[in-house]
Amino acid sequence: MRVKNLKLNNYRNYSELRVDFSDGLNIIKGANAQGKTNLIEAIYMCSIGKSLRASKEKQTIKWDMERAYISLDVEKKYGKSNIEIIISKNAKKTVRINKIPIKKIGELMGELNAVFFSPDELKLIKESPEDRRRFMDISLSQMSKNYFYLLGKYERVLANRNKLLKEDLSREKLLSTLSIWDEQLATIGSKIILNRIQFLQNLAPYALLSHKYLTSDSEELKLDYTGIIGSTEEEIKQKFLQALNKNLEKDIKLCFTSVGPHRDDIKVSVNGIDVRTFGSQGQQRTCALSLKLAELEIIEKQTGEKPILLLDDVLSELDNSRKKRLLNFCKKTQTFLTCTEFDGLADKVIVVSGGEIKA
Repeated sequence: MRVKNLKLNNYRNYSELRVDFSDGLNIIKGANAQGKTNLIEAIYMCSIGKSLRASKEKQTIKWDMERAYISLDVEKKYGKSNIEIIISKNAKKTVRINKIPIKKIGELMGELNAVFFSPDELKLIKESPEDRRRFMDISLSQMSKNYFYLLGKYERVLANRNKLLKEDLSREKLLSTLSIWDEQLATIGSKIILNRIQFLQNLAPYALLSHKYLTSDSEELKLDYTGIIGSTEEEIKQKFLQALNKNLEKDIKLCFTSVGPHRDDIKVSVNGIDVRTFGSQGQQRTCALSLKLAELEIIEKQTGEKPILLLDDVLSELDNSRKKRLLNFCKKTQTFLTCTEFDGLADKVIVVSGGEIKA
């Protein structure tokens, strides 16, 4: 899988842009606040259909303009496709694949598989379980449209159950109605949990190898899924139903559902120590990067296509040994790396200044 070119119109600080890319290492170089991250953000938006940086996508429209436009050409094993995204101030976002508008964002999943890493991704290790669940969900959604749709179904059922918990009903009416939502929640949730457990089991060996590679074999990384665990959908479903029943009084009191895949987590350990609680910032950063590099491997294994790698201002956060090892790893796939300075070998260097590409 390779991104051949990108066109932007009134996106962030870009008025007009067209840039072609190399199939190897693309260095996007420039001073701070010139538009380097904006460029790879646009690429990533063509992968997952939304911005990870903007709470409202209208914020990506250039100041005082009515709409932003992104167009990207991607080449895959079995053909080429064009992805277009139009973001308007006064209309819903439009996504087109080969000029045909898609009705659901799930149709975009798999058109461009991408792994994104920036210093902000330290939160993958350091911060809330939500960040680690999002990591699993984005990766699994790129590999399976069905998983993406399962998440949507689960969120709708969960919202209905939580709404019911807030209503002023007799206990008899509440319990009889809750049982209906519990059955649906456990049926869908067990599928999500099993997918995540299997994903983590497949990811763990690659994460271990990536971490050993980055740390010169000095550290051993281990991943564990925490929450409702089982080896089959039915086993997980029954455990989920038991957990819902056990936490019933708590849920009624709190007015929300306190157990399920929306509460589960990943425990990340290095040499037997919980990195989130006891790891240094350097260890946390290396663990997060190891997970992302392992994600590259697992997506290729599952889809037969190498995903692209987007690295935003990562080199400044690494020592020289890790920099060299990371750049060597980048040879495995098409890579887009932003930085302020770069003195190594690259297949293409793109210099950005003030929202323009400099010759």
